[in-house]
Amino acid sequence: MSSDSIPVGVIIPMYNAESTIGATLESVCRQTYSALDIVVVDDGSTDASAAIVAAYARSDSRIRLVQQENSGVAAARNLGAASTAAEFLAFIDADDLWAPPKIALQLHALETGGASVGLAYCWFAQIDAEGGVYSLNSRPLDEGWVLHRLCRNNFVGNGSSMMLRRAAFEAAGGFDPSLRARNAQGGEDMLMCMRVAEQFEFRVVPQYLVGYRITSTSMSSDVRQMLRSCEIVFDEFREKCPELRDELDAHLTDMLEWLAVRALMGGRLLSAAELLKRLAGLEPRMAISRLPGMLDIYFRARLVPRWAKACWRRISRAEPRPPYAEMAW
Repeated sequence: MSSDSIPVGVIIPMYNAESTIGATLESVCRQTYSALDIVVVDDGSTDASAAIVAAYARSDSRIRLVQQENSGVAAARNLGAASTAAEFLAFIDADDLWAPPKIALQLHALETGGASVGLAYCWFAQIDAEGGVYSLNSRPLDEGWVLHRLCRNNFVGNGSSMMLRRAAFEAAGGFDPSLRARNAQGGEDMLMCMRVAEQFEFRVVPQYLVGYRITSTSMSSDVRQMLRSCEIVFDEFREKCPELRDELDAHLTDMLEWLAVRALMGGRLLSAAELLKRLAGLEPRMAISRLPGMLDIYFRARLVPRWAKACWRRISRAEPRPPYAEMAW
């Protein structure tokens, strides 16, 4: 395992995150690896987010606050990366959480893998607004040259799960701000992973080290925008890798299913109906067969009222899922 001699840049894009940024910073500052250059990029917040970060910076000299006019998550992450000279870069959204060994384990994976390894990722737990875990379903083990697998499934899952070698970040051109310009934010993480996978190997740390927060106000809750973003990303790789069109088409089908669940969880019934209609148009039998599973995910999530969960259990005869043990964020 590395000594704390190699600086790691931690980039936190932030927009109106006053309710969560404190917990996020605490999880970063509790990392067992201490050589961190923590750059919080305030993307034009209008709430008390910047003041909260400034207070944390006064008690921990590793924290710096950088501010910009509202320009989107890609521009914020790129500014944060440009604001540190660290050779390794880790990104965490301002509402997510890290377990204490996250940075140390990923840095070890990158160092032992050598220069051909550009990205290390880990498993993530889905958490609700209060930090409660409601899903531990993602357990990918994909490593090496993974572009083919990424075209089929975004197993990295989110930007808070990955650490990048700076050389890989720069070879991919940083995060793509053009998605926001096209009113299609949301696919920046997936696009970064796929562009890195064209030129570098991946490594996985098979542990749940990230709490990925799902709320009705997070960016991924804007399902129409997320779908536009995914389609733009998939179109880029359909042109680059025509032999992977079938994988990308199947990936789109999975995204439609997931976004329909997200729309249901956020109470966006019209959006959910539109997505389900499109899914049925692409794969009618699949849409019908997957509907019970989609509803099960929806009703088990803590975002759903208890009375709705109870009704679903009676209808589906599903056993109540015991609460997950609290994760060590």
